[in-house]
Parts: sequence; structure tokens; C-alpha cells
Amino acid sequence: MTDVIKEDQVLDCSGMLCPVPVVKTSKAMKELQSGQVLKMVATDPGAPPDMEAWSRQTGNELLLSTTEGGKFVFFLKKK
Repeated sequence: MTDVIKEDQVLDCSGMLCPVPVVKTSKAMKELQSGQVLKMVATDPGAPPDMEAWSRQTGNELLLSTTEGGKFVFFLKKK
């Protein structure tokens, strides 16, 4: 990936199961300014569809959803 996304905050939800990553992501996003980016890391296999749905419902943009070393990594931009 050539253009690296710079996150303003990192949230590690490794080992947490649904709905905890979504709840923690919502809380973390509330603390960010509009346009800032949150990097969220999770191990729950349900996280990718959960984060896509959360992004659609809240209007916050899911910039990237990827996997790194067996973990799911999401970059979310606050609307």
C-alpha cells in the first residue's frame, strides 16, 4: 500500500468479543475531532462485518479494513 494512512489514535480490541470492539470504537470516535482517523485492531472474526455496519449506520468512513498478522485492522475517519 503506497499511501499510508496516518491515524490520530489507536484502539486495541484484541481478545475482545462482539459487541465490545464496536462499543469501544464508538466511545473512542466521540473523542476525536471531525476528519481525524482511528486505527482499531481486533481479533474477533465478527469484527469486519460489524465495523462495516457500524460505519454505515453512523456515517463515519471506513477508510480501510485489512488483516495484519492474524488481526483485523480498521482505519475509521470521523465524519
